[in-house]
Amino acid sequence: MDYSLIEGQDELQDRVRAFAREQLGADLAARDRRAAQDPEDWLRDWRRCGAFGVLGSIVPVEYGGQGRDALAAVAVLEALGQGCPDNGLTLAINGQIWAVIEPILAFGTEDQKRRWLPGLADGSLVGAHGMTERESGSDAFALQTRAERRDGGYVLNGEKVYVGLGPACDLALVFATTDPKLGRWGLCAFLVSATDDGFERGPAERKMGLRTTPMGSLRLTDCFVPEDRRLGDEGDGAAIFQHSMEWERSFIFASHVGSMARQLEDCVAFARKRKVFGQAIGDHQSVSNRLANMRLRLETCRLLLYKAAWLKMRGEPCAMEAAMAKLHISEAFVASSMDAVRIHGGRGYMADGGIERDLRDAIGGVIYSGTSDIQRQIIAAMLKGGT
Repeated sequence: MDYSLIEGQDELQDRVRAFAREQLGADLAARDRRAAQDPEDWLRDWRRCGAFGVLGSIVPVEYGGQGRDALAAVAVLEALGQGCPDNGLTLAINGQIWAVIEPILAFGTEDQKRRWLPGLADGSLVGAHGMTERESGSDAFALQTRAERRDGGYVLNGEKVYVGLGPACDLALVFATTDPKLGRWGLCAFLVSATDDGFERGPAERKMGLRTTPMGSLRLTDCFVPEDRRLGDEGDGAAIFQHSMEWERSFIFASHVGSMARQLEDCVAFARKRKVFGQAIGDHQSVSNRLANMRLRLETCRLLLYKAAWLKMRGEPCAMEAAMAKLHISEAFVASSMDAVRIHGGRGYMADGGIERDLRDAIGGVIYSGTSDIQRQIIAAMLKGGT
């Protein structure tokens, strides 16, 4: 296995880190308090990422993107997280890339790709992924959103909740069932435009962390969607969802790995300069052990992340690797964020210091894209030969 970056990609990471440090994350504490109530709080940086090429990382050049493979895209997104302290922004970027753009690339028609990918790549369009419902949760295929056949398309009725970027989306990849009795075989995927009659975006909701980008509900009330905006064939929804979840679980934490690297750098620097009882706190075994554990978590997270990218580049299945990457990185980010707060002591607990914000941001990772419990079930089932 070879996860090494090819010539020029180290320099690319340097450019992305420099861009993120110089142009992203301004007024972060204030924006965190405002909780994405003002769209310009995050759209400014979103558009900058589009103009710089981050949002179009995996989009082919002919559709306005950078045409990067999985390994190069992950390298870019890790560097973005290391340079930008806004975890809400970097997560939203990863969510659009892996849960909206990638499914369109894999299952979209040529017309769908040419219509939607350029805007998603340059940041002029915001994409959302609508699967979760109030009564489904971890049982992803127990959907109530209905898609009824009509002349020339479908009429959708239902509600999606906890949708990242939902309150601001221009396009939503929405999953619905043509017949609940068919279970997963009745699922379809649709590209729903915010301009479609009967499509309503809910307000940004308050949440524990990742406050700098919006999350909310999507409501569909007799929303007509033309047949040419169905993604894939009728009944392909479950396969499309599983495909997108494998990509998302593999790579949605790419920028959070960069955040863990930034976090470790800050903690090492603080442990060197902060003195207690006449010596640097980094000389105390309890603090040095925490730094060692943070470094260990960072390296194991990188290995899982880049192994998944290497497998994807080879066209090999990586369902178990995706589940392991999602599980380990999400829980490692929480653990390292706890260590960072403890290392910084009282300063780490104060909101304006930014240390506690990483912890609040990290907690969501053990829930979204499948809880840690679900990832363990997936891993155990595959070990036992299940599906």
